[in-house]
Amino acid sequence: MVNIQRVAKEAGVSVATVSRVLHEQNAVTAKTRMKVEEAIQKLNYQPSMLGRNLRKSESRLLLVLIPEISNPFYFDIIKGIESIAISHNYNILLCETDSSPERENIYFDLIRTKMADGIISMDPAVNMEALMDLAEKHAIIQCSEYTAEGEIPYVTIDNEAASYKAVKHLIKIGNEKIALINSNGKYLYARQRKKGYQRALEEQGIAVRKEYIYHTEHLGFEYGQQAVKNILTLNDPPTAIFAVSDLLAIGALKEIHAQGLHVPDDIAVVGFDKINFSNMTNPALTTIAQPMYKMGTIAVEMLIKRIKGENVESIVLDHELVIRESTSG
Repeated sequence: MVNIQRVAKEAGVSVATVSRVLHEQNAVTAKTRMKVEEAIQKLNYQPSMLGRNLRKSESRLLLVLIPEISNPFYFDIIKGIESIAISHNYNILLCETDSSPERENIYFDLIRTKMADGIISMDPAVNMEALMDLAEKHAIIQCSEYTAEGEIPYVTIDNEAASYKAVKHLIKIGNEKIALINSNGKYLYARQRKKGYQRALEEQGIAVRKEYIYHTEHLGFEYGQQAVKNILTLNDPPTAIFAVSDLLAIGALKEIHAQGLHVPDDIAVVGFDKINFSNMTNPALTTIAQPMYKMGTIAVEMLIKRIKGENVESIVLDHELVIRESTSG
């Protein structure tokens, strides 16, 4: 294995001179620098990045906190994060928190001990107090899920406006009895999306019916199924459903079909996120498209700026209502 001593011997210089070239220091003549670079190339020398990073007090590692790795919502965001991170010579570590404070602390310790340079948090259940404490001395960015309290920058969409747009579309095509399959109300995005749902109804003089609002503990497919099972037992069932995630909406579609009903003739369905699977359902799902890939690229660009000590402003990205067969037969 080629070491720095061999490079120095090949170039006819001291080890210290090779080290100065590797660390891009100016105290080396152009002629000497060329000799060292030729020796490095000839011997195919690979300097130790670990040692180099330790000397610079950096790890070149970014942590990405997500509640569960199986949720396809995160795929494109992670792709966006990774593409920009790699272009800036950073690696990423995906950290599945399972919304567990114990797991979070393990990842937070990687930052405290300088084993990682920064965090992109996408966990809606993250311990915000601990995250804000950490952000006082370390680079943290919130992506998609965020809190407006404190001073941690975030990149997201306007959840209230997006859900308002989705429900307004359902009203426009003739629905007044619209159910909401929502997540746990302790999450900010769930409260914002409920607010948009309520605003769209109230604007049209439609009463918000308590029995039409169903909360789930998780965003999984099976929770959408269970929600629809309960909703369809109502004496006056809805003619449309707005679900705050595509996974819930896809579960809803399955259960509606299982009950012998048709979408959108009997019940129209709108989801949220535009995950890849949303175009593979039968019928294809009308949904709110979040710019997930772009969100990931912006989040990591913001984080790298924070690592460099630069100020970063929060960003709210555009969203789009994608109308497909689940609301237009």
